Amino acid sequence: MKNIAFYIASRYLLAKKGSTAVTFITWLAVGAMTVAVAAMFVIISVFSGLENLNKDLISNLHADLTIKSTSGKTIKNLDTVTKVLSNNKEISSFSRVIEEKVYISFNGKGDIAYLRGVDSAYVKVNPINKEVFYGTYPSFRYSNEVLMENSLDNRLSIPVDSSNHYATVFMPKPGTGIISKEEDIYNKRDILVTGVFPGKDQLDSYIVSPIELTEELLSLPKKSAYQIVIKLKNPENADAVKQNLLSSLGKNIEIKTKEEENAAFWKMINTEKLFIYLIFALVIFITTFNLAGAIIILQLDKKEQAKSLISLGFPLSHLRMTYFYTGLLIVISGVITGLLFGTALCYFQLYTEFFRANEVLPFPVKIVGKNYLIVALTASLFGITISWFFSKISKEYITKN
Repeated sequence: MKNIAFYIASRYLLAKKGSTAVTFITWLAVGAMTVAVAAMFVIISVFSGLENLNKDLISNLHADLTIKSTSGKTIKNLDTVTKVLSNNKEISSFSRVIEEKVYISFNGKGDIAYLRGVDSAYVKVNPINKEVFYGTYPSFRYSNEVLMENSLDNRLSIPVDSSNHYATVFMPKPGTGIISKEEDIYNKRDILVTGVFPGKDQLDSYIVSPIELTEELLSLPKKSAYQIVIKLKNPENADAVKQNLLSSLGKNIEIKTKEEENAAFWKMINTEKLFIYLIFALVIFITTFNLAGAIIILQLDKKEQAKSLISLGFPLSHLRMTYFYTGLLIVISGVITGLLFGTALCYFQLYTEFFRANEVLPFPVKIVGKNYLIVALTASLFGITISWFFSKISKEYITKN
């Protein structure tokens, strides 16, 4: 009997209906579901692409793991920490970092900048040397050779790799007492810009220098570090490696993953993604009322046939299943065609980059398996609920004149 109900439902969908209006409203329901599903899939795929793009943008800002001290800026027992890191097989490389705000001056122009002092192993953690588009990465032979973010270099008009043009960085001195001479206020050092790199908004106004320069400006002992940045062989194991290091390094040490370092940023991205999902879920929910209309009109159009089936002993429950299966087939058809159409649009954007956010940046798209599941489940949930609710026809409605 249930097979008969499904067969009748498939005939209602595929065969010619008794009324042109029924045919129109049925395929309108399929078309509306297709468009809504395709739109939701494309938008979620764009957000997946934006998530990847944002990861690339902050890749120069945060490492897989970052170690800091909880008792002051400088990491204590640095030799012990580096020994533990060297013996950990999950760690690919690590680097010492000291970062502070400085004032930079050149040719009467000045600006506030972030001076990030790094050691020679830094490029193994963050290959920023590959992003230098003019000049060269510092050789680390001299502590005053620096790499500068492009917009900062443009604002100050500092020539690149010119031994005749030096900028000056100023670092305020800590302490108390009466200031009697200029040297009591700040440490200063002349620097030579060897190359520039794009900051991508995340490293705006940054200067990357040998760590020796920051140690001199801050009057720190050699082999000091404010933080240690770590690159893992497998970044997916970040949480497990973090717990292992915390147990090995003991107290006064704080370790954060890349996501934790930029928690506010990722919270904003995930909130936007959630709101977009809810908006398109509402669009699909509204679209399913086309499905309700198709089922109701089908019931009106096939009322005489339903009466005949009931007279021949066809159970009312199976008649209801017929209408339910009809709605289900409409939903399945809309979901499959919508996902295929959405996938085609995504591949079109990936290969042609036709749609652009601005002149140079095409909308990023990433096709992810879980997006298919999210969209299909959302559309199916609403479609099945509407189909079940509107298939509950009463026997009195069929048998009355």
